[in-house]
Amino acid sequence: MKTSNDTRATRRPGGRRLAVGVVVPAVVVAGAFTVTAWQDDDGTAGASKGDTVRTATAVVTRNDLSNAQTLDGTLGYGRATTVKGGRPGLITWLPATGTTVRRGEPLYRVDNVPVPVLYGATPLYRTLRARGTTGPDVRTVADNLRALGYDIGAQPPIGSWVTPHPVTAEPAPTAAASDAPTTPPAPAPSPTPVQVKRGDAVLTASLIAAVKRWQTATGMPATGVLGVGDVAVQSGAVRVDGVQAQLADAADGTLMTVTSTTKSVAVSVDPDEAGSMKRGDRVTVTLPDDSTARGTITAIGATVRSSDASSGDDTSGQPRLTVAVALPDTGAVRGLNSAPVRVSFTSETHENVLTVPIGALMALREGGYAVQLPGGRLVAVRTGMFSKGLVEISGTGIDAGTKVVTTS
Repeated sequence: MKTSNDTRATRRPGGRRLAVGVVVPAVVVAGAFTVTAWQDDDGTAGASKGDTVRTATAVVTRNDLSNAQTLDGTLGYGRATTVKGGRPGLITWLPATGTTVRRGEPLYRVDNVPVPVLYGATPLYRTLRARGTTGPDVRTVADNLRALGYDIGAQPPIGSWVTPHPVTAEPAPTAAASDAPTTPPAPAPSPTPVQVKRGDAVLTASLIAAVKRWQTATGMPATGVLGVGDVAVQSGAVRVDGVQAQLADAADGTLMTVTSTTKSVAVSVDPDEAGSMKRGDRVTVTLPDDSTARGTITAIGATVRSSDASSGDDTSGQPRLTVAVALPDTGAVRGLNSAPVRVSFTSETHENVLTVPIGALMALREGGYAVQLPGGRLVAVRTGMFSKGLVEISGTGIDAGTKVVTTS
């Protein structure tokens, strides 16, 4: 028996031809058909009588194929966080919704004293007064004053030891003089040296002097002391999303909500689908006007949550992850504060591969696939990626420009 890379049929005794059943694979939803093909000794194929399959000719082409999934997302400024006041007094000024507040600028005023924004990860959790005080909250103050252009002097190196200088309390008022003997106060214990750890800064005399100069410039009392609630520590510049407090409200309650100043898209994703996504991946975002923008995955949530039935999500109750996508500040994006969008994620791409319409594939009874040439000859092919009605193929004698039979 002759062999070749074409699909061949065997002959039965008496010269009868063996029919080879071929079907279009189940992935072809529209136009799926079954056809019984046979091969003569010259390798041509014919259809059995009574077949009514409509066919056409397609050309093998080179394309880039990709596996992409499109999911619904929401364009906005990201999750809003709540700002609470941390000091007594009354609110005397609040920003308007939509205002952007940057480092050193006031976020609100208490008793007509500004409460400026500082950037950092650690808020002020104690009063910073005593020279030698060490900690990450001091680092927040030091880093911000340096970024604002103030000379804070040299900082003790990591691993060095510093001795705090406790603030001497004012002597209590004494009663009327009497002849009764007085007991001298017990001597204060000697301060314990503290080692400077990574991420800490030290409240030095130079840093205290810089705090005073900054307080004078911003309209705060120039005491060199910073207490809890004197500044609002944020991760970066903020956009005022909504204001809950009113003028003359107590300053130690909920004041407002703020967001990032950068627009992004939040996409709810099935945890299984998130496995093919990673930070830095490029995606395509379709905006409400059908224009598109290229985005980048910046974060993939680590917490699995159940979707909210009130959101209208038909996956309500199922576990979901939130994927954040950053967008460039283009004109179409700039004009939107919040909008529904569609996000296309690509998990795999095959570039410059031979492709045919899926309808050109013929599944062989003995396994594998073939394509049929216009003359009727079947040629075995190997399949690769399926995408958007096309399938990647390879096989001997198949190249760009080859004509094949496909469903019409």
